[in-house]
Amino acid sequence: MMERLRRLRRSEGIRNLVRETRLSVDDFILPVFVTEGTDIKNPVESMPGVYQWSIDKLEEFLEPVIKYGIPAVMVFGIPEHKDEVGSEAYKCDGIAQRAVKRIKEVAPDLIVIADVCLCEYTSHGHCGLVHEGKILNDETLPLLAQAALTLAEAGADMVAPSDMMDGRVGFIRSYLDENGYTDLPLMAYSAKYASAYYSPFRDAAHSAPAFGDRKTYQMDPANCREAVRECLADASEGADIIIVKPALAYLDVVKAAAAEVRQPIAVYNVSGEYSMVKAAAENGWIDEKKIVMENLTAMKRAGANMIITYHAVQAAKWIYEERAGKCQ
Repeated sequence: MMERLRRLRRSEGIRNLVRETRLSVDDFILPVFVTEGTDIKNPVESMPGVYQWSIDKLEEFLEPVIKYGIPAVMVFGIPEHKDEVGSEAYKCDGIAQRAVKRIKEVAPDLIVIADVCLCEYTSHGHCGLVHEGKILNDETLPLLAQAALTLAEAGADMVAPSDMMDGRVGFIRSYLDENGYTDLPLMAYSAKYASAYYSPFRDAAHSAPAFGDRKTYQMDPANCREAVRECLADASEGADIIIVKPALAYLDVVKAAAAEVRQPIAVYNVSGEYSMVKAAAENGWIDEKKIVMENLTAMKRAGANMIITYHAVQAAKWIYEERAGKCQ
């Protein structure tokens, strides 16, 4: 007997009934770049629709986030001054710490996730301390832990170390626990690749390395089993959520990680992935809405529980409008 699978595709209603993967606004985390100064809303040239915001303009940034019910934002700070040790990253009144406080004032119920890294804050642009051209692993850990603590004290609901130093999850977890933040979740960039998809982000965050590259600490794009080892290592050190970054070219990694770790999996739909879609859409080569929603659905289908994406507001708006249309 012929198996007639098309029977379950014959109408939209039936297709909806049997749909295996569903995308929700609750899945989205929206990144925000916060810079020093006042009255600043600088467009990021390589990321249409994305801006650098000064703290006094964050209320404007948050309007659509609140309107469409996006549950979380991820904060990246852009300091005015940088130095060899990234001291602005762990100051109590640093740009990211003040941004966290302001967001919590405007939207107390919003989940505020604070990125923890040194790259935006160091004069050399690397994610750790540097000595004679070498990125120092163990010496960097106390600075990352101090940054996590000051962000927690500022009101962050979650911290997300993105540096890829070995052992930093355990070090940060212990430091937060010792200082009374045992209930603060830790979202670890566990499988973070040395990817060419990050270029627009480095424009937005002013975080390009001044020399060399990040291949000695970020992962080789050719490796998947190693990514699972990274995820399992971070999980054993106390990570509450695991991130795979980038997303689209690494969905096999997402699937492999989801099969091995018990923690929820996040993916970072990174700047290059975003910018390629926007550029193609602006040229009329693709249908932006259909491509974005297909991409985001693929990330969930691969095993992601949540998606960090610059498309969050637009995707949430499309979901909101679709539901409103069905209710009419």
